[in-house]
Amino acid sequence: MNYIVSIIGRPNVGKSTLFNRLVGRRKAIVHMTSGVTRDRIYGNSEWNGVKFSVIDTGGFSVSNHNALEKEIQNQIFMAIRESDVILFLVDMKIGILDEDREIAQILRKCQKTILLIVNKVDNVKSIHSNTDFFRLGFEKYHYISAINGSGTGELLDELIEIFEHKLLKKKEEKYEFLPRFSIIGRPNVGKSTLINSFLNKNHHIVTNISGTTRDSLDVFYKKWEYECILVDTPGVRKKSKIKDNIEFYSVMRTLKTIKYADVCFLMVDANRGWEKQDINIFRLVEKNNKGIIILVNKWDLFDKRNFCTQKDYEFIIRKKISPFDNVPIIFISAKNQDGIHNILPIAYQVLKSRKNRLKTNILNKIMLPILKKNPPTTNKKNKYITIKYCTQLPSCTPKFIFFSNYPQYIKESYKRFIENKIRFHFDFIGSPIQIFFRKK
Repeated sequence: MNYIVSIIGRPNVGKSTLFNRLVGRRKAIVHMTSGVTRDRIYGNSEWNGVKFSVIDTGGFSVSNHNALEKEIQNQIFMAIRESDVILFLVDMKIGILDEDREIAQILRKCQKTILLIVNKVDNVKSIHSNTDFFRLGFEKYHYISAINGSGTGELLDELIEIFEHKLLKKKEEKYEFLPRFSIIGRPNVGKSTLINSFLNKNHHIVTNISGTTRDSLDVFYKKWEYECILVDTPGVRKKSKIKDNIEFYSVMRTLKTIKYADVCFLMVDANRGWEKQDINIFRLVEKNNKGIIILVNKWDLFDKRNFCTQKDYEFIIRKKISPFDNVPIIFISAKNQDGIHNILPIAYQVLKSRKNRLKTNILNKIMLPILKKNPPTTNKKNKYITIKYCTQLPSCTPKFIFFSNYPQYIKESYKRFIENKIRFHFDFIGSPIQIFFRKK
């Protein structure tokens, strides 16, 4: 990534001198006469192994409006637009002029990273005696002498820090739009093993000791048409089983990754079965309106003497998670890589279902006859409840609103009935559904 730094300032503040200092040779003409530099001059610089480009510009004259000065200004504005960082150069010996203030006002509007560079600083005493430059309102500043190089090392160090920060930010922005799949579950169910199997290498430490993973770890994954972020998380124990502060904060990080996930892979140990802690984690995902897939791991080690088939095992889980029971359940062996190739295609299917938007006329055409045939019941006398209209809300997760004459009397059981009917007729596999009732 080649970053660009431009040097901006009024005439004769030492821009070309600083440019030559940064590029390491006399490429720009330096003269006491102002206005020698007119066009943009490009040069290459390197510091601590990082390469970047430097642009020298003509003197920024705000007051003069002749044809030449206007062209110089156009060249300066072009340099500003190209730049990642702007070095705003001022003269220590002359102090702040009205032109400096006007240039500062223009630069603040350009939304670039700006460093105020106070040039021609001969000694430390002069720094303490002149604090007028703080009035220009720039947070980051450097005192330098471009002609002898003092202070330019610190300036270059900060430039490299800025470049690294920008690079990190660009990577985060690139990954920001990728789907996030968090692997969650009790301790020692095989979450890190699954990550290693996806990557075909020992990316994460795996041991038989529960609690080996202490932090949530993001991994970029790209294979075939699938590109996503896989998040390994610490195991979630019952509150009573959490022994120390480190484990407490590990669990808190897992809960945070659920909040920022698109789809959660809830891993279950086949031999331990679907326990109370599994249903607690499942309900937590549902409460956060995240997509979910249940992965029954270590199926190769499952004791077949239990006479329990995959279909039986699946029935038990679905019964316990009802009414949100149209959740994909995949039987895998993370260690042997059995069944893991099915996970990502189904995860993308769940991701798609979360974004599924139903047309209002189709939703009403399907749902209203069902609700008319099976109206809500109430304990109140002379209260016949009807639902007149329904629509899906324009939200990032499936939310539906039903308009009724007496919404306050509709019971929770009827909400579950509606959810089951929506799931039966429409594709919301692995996605929690929220239902609201409002007065018509």
